[in-house]
Amino acid sequence: MSQTAVIILNWNGRAWLEKFLIKVIERSPGARVIVADNGSTDDSEAWAHEHAPAAEWLALGENYGYAEGYNRALKAIDGIEYAVLMNSDIEPLSGWLEPLVQRFDANPSLGAIQPKIKDHQRPTHFEYAGAAGGYMDVLGYPFAAGRVFDHCEEDTGQYDTRDGSPTRQVFWASGACLAVRVEAFWQAGGLDPKLFAHMEEIDLCWRMQLNGSAVEAHGQSEVLHVGGGTLDALSPRKTYLNFRNSLLILVKNLPMGLAVPVILSRLGLDGLAGLQFLFKGQGQHTWAIVRAHFAFYRLMTSFAIRPQSKKGWPQRGLYRGSIVWWHYVKRNKVAPRV
Repeated sequence: MSQTAVIILNWNGRAWLEKFLIKVIERSPGARVIVADNGSTDDSEAWAHEHAPAAEWLALGENYGYAEGYNRALKAIDGIEYAVLMNSDIEPLSGWLEPLVQRFDANPSLGAIQPKIKDHQRPTHFEYAGAAGGYMDVLGYPFAAGRVFDHCEEDTGQYDTRDGSPTRQVFWASGACLAVRVEAFWQAGGLDPKLFAHMEEIDLCWRMQLNGSAVEAHGQSEVLHVGGGTLDALSPRKTYLNFRNSLLILVKNLPMGLAVPVILSRLGLDGLAGLQFLFKGQGQHTWAIVRAHFAFYRLMTSFAIRPQSKKGWPQRGLYRGSIVWWHYVKRNKVAPRV
């Protein structure tokens, strides 16, 4: 197996390490398993040294968030060709890693790939964070094969193959379990620390594609994800980051002539999302959307003027319609074929 590392970013996550770290080690033969610690103040390190000594411990010193945490970890780890950036609340199934590594070996242009991500509580179904591979619509709303908004499909093997291949090209691979070719990761500029957390893997995969690297999902590799283990899915903080960052990556990666009409359309649609939260009695999420938009207006100029060698939509994984219309108006629960 090519030199591969499975890197788990940890922040006060002893409970998740206790639940899954040994399984990650046992089910990732031939790979280095590294816990990159974002300045934890619990006893994660002591537990790992005592109960999972085969895992390497990399202390980053403080909480840098997902993006900068993984950037610093990859800078500190020498001699690896491929790295899997894995959430601490992931349980990989036996045989999960070899198909990903084999695909990297077979396709030198592959920049990133994800396994199927299924629900730890309900393993028959896909999980929200990536499901069977991510797409994007023309208004910048992400969705996935197996997951449209909050609806997650049962996995009946419908995404295991496409045109006879166990892999499919997608727009983005999930940050919950993101395998990257390290060289392509750095050629694309790494993860953007200004995003801190959420949507940063979409931004990375977008830039990888603009640089000529492919992004795929693999139907013969599976992991189970608890979801909300690193940030509760019901957290207004998550709502804020998702709405803010989805707008920021548009102005970062699209020419302004394309970005402006998309953002104007998003004003109305995000407003409707806020009203929906309000009608559900979740006003804190409505306020999170409002704050996200004000933060976007404050930050957009610095993102828009960043030098980019290429700007535009990627060639793969873009749905040329509106996923909002597809799901809420046409009442489709299954993702459109992209």
